[in-house]
Amino acid sequence: MSNLDFSAQPLFSWYVVLLALSGIIMLVLGVLPLGGLKVGLRTFNVLFALGFLGYAYYLVFVFEGSEYTIYYKAFILPVAMTVASAKAIVEHSNEKNRPTPPVGAYNPNAPYAPGAAQPAAFNPNAPVAPVAPQPGQPGQPVPPQGASPYQPGAPAQPVADNPYAQPQPPQQPAG
Repeated sequence: MSNLDFSAQPLFSWYVVLLALSGIIMLVLGVLPLGGLKVGLRTFNVLFALGFLGYAYYLVFVFEGSEYTIYYKAFILPVAMTVASAKAIVEHSNEKNRPTPPVGAYNPNAPYAPGAAQPAAFNPNAPVAPVAPQPGQPGQPVPPQGASPYQPGAPAQPVADNPYAQPQPPQQPAG
């Protein structure tokens, strides 16, 4: 009851064998838990593998016709899926073999040097040294044009260009 006869119809027989072999390869790639393959790719492999194996079974045991069509495109998909699976496995393997970054502060621009001294970790309880404010440094208030620079302890004086500024009365000497 088998249609496989390599002496009478070698092209048909080889087509069925290669179709079944493609299905087996795709089934193995989809079923085995190979690292790096996403669930969608594995499901795609299994579904097409079952389709190829089912069609090969049909051609060997059910098919009784005298004419058939060979779809050469059916062999492109298994090759493409095998290449994609092999690429995903190699990339996953390369990710596992990458060196881990050194412990300490993260600097994305620093070169990786395993024996180099690492900067000390941030300590939120460390005392902070006071820094005297310098005029013109970033983060310091900049006086408006025509105003006197900031002097701690002196009252703020109105700016001539500001219509909403209120003049400060002069301080009277105690006496």
